[in-house]
Amino acid sequence: SAELCLLPALATLLPPLSGPGGPGPAEVGLGGLPAELRTAVRALVGDLDDLFSALGLREENFAVGALSRIVAAELAGYAPARNRRRTATNKASVVFVDRTLDLAGTVGHHGDNLAEKILSVLPKLPGHKTDVMVNMVELTALQTADETCSIIAPGCLAQPNDPAAKALWESFMNLKQKEAVMEARRHLVEAASRENLPIKMSMGEVTPEQLSSYIKLFKNNLKALENHCGLLQLVLATVQTLKHPQTSKWDNFLAFERLLLQTIGESEMPSVLNQLLPMIKSYNKRTKDDYTCEDFLVLLVYIYSVVGEIESGKELDAAEEEVKKALVKAICDEPEPSPLLQKIT
Repeated sequence: SAELCLLPALATLLPPLSGPGGPGPAEVGLGGLPAELRTAVRALVGDLDDLFSALGLREENFAVGALSRIVAAELAGYAPARNRRRTATNKASVVFVDRTLDLAGTVGHHGDNLAEKILSVLPKLPGHKTDVMVNMVELTALQTADETCSIIAPGCLAQPNDPAAKALWESFMNLKQKEAVMEARRHLVEAASRENLPIKMSMGEVTPEQLSSYIKLFKNNLKALENHCGLLQLVLATVQTLKHPQTSKWDNFLAFERLLLQTIGESEMPSVLNQLLPMIKSYNKRTKDDYTCEDFLVLLVYIYSVVGEIESGKELDAAEEEVKKALVKAICDEPEPSPLLQKIT
């Protein structure tokens, strides 16, 4: 979008977590990092220099976190960057922040944002880190219940050639979910009116079923389909996200995170973990509303991130041991472990 540029090639670049007894990354320079991480840092510096060259920037670097300091120092001393800064006309302040300093933000569910939900729940577009597959079967005469129907190519979110779709994507990123869904309806109604499709405008809350019924109007009109293909892909992504079981779980996560924050304020970590324990269920005991193994890993990252420094002791060790046992059992009982669980095991 106009305000956000992602560098997916570097999606796996994470600051090293300092293990017990080892030197913290604060004490090492680039030379002290593992070879793979050194290469990734150099690639990031090169990419940023290219980006700043294209923007004609003379930057001033600031850093928060150990790896960020290394990146900022490398960029400051990078020969092509020094030459660029001599001739560039635009000034900018660049702030580097270690991703591991805000794990609570990335695993929390506080965002009332449609773009975030679409990117979280729909399957990734193969070979992409930042785009998703949108099921396009609804726009065809082929009606199949098969979720993974691969005869029809998936749609996606990137629609650079469709001004209406680009404007709608900005709304998904910048507005609250309710407003963004209303924008989706407005764009659809405008597109249908332009194509003289028999659309009945309705007021009140927008439902996924209502959006679906509007989308179906385009189905038998090839010209209308072609003219508004980008917009239809974004609205289909909205419908599929709103109907997705993970979206209804989102609110459960949010409620549980709020409860945790209250509990952590009033009691110690062991009692929080003991509250969590009965909710860890094996595959054959889970219903669709129960948390999966991945859900628990996300919750644990959230809990430990918001708690900060923890007093260790016998009670905490015992509580952690019980949670570990329950999680290991749940992971071992998974009939088809997800790629993440396979990676962890």
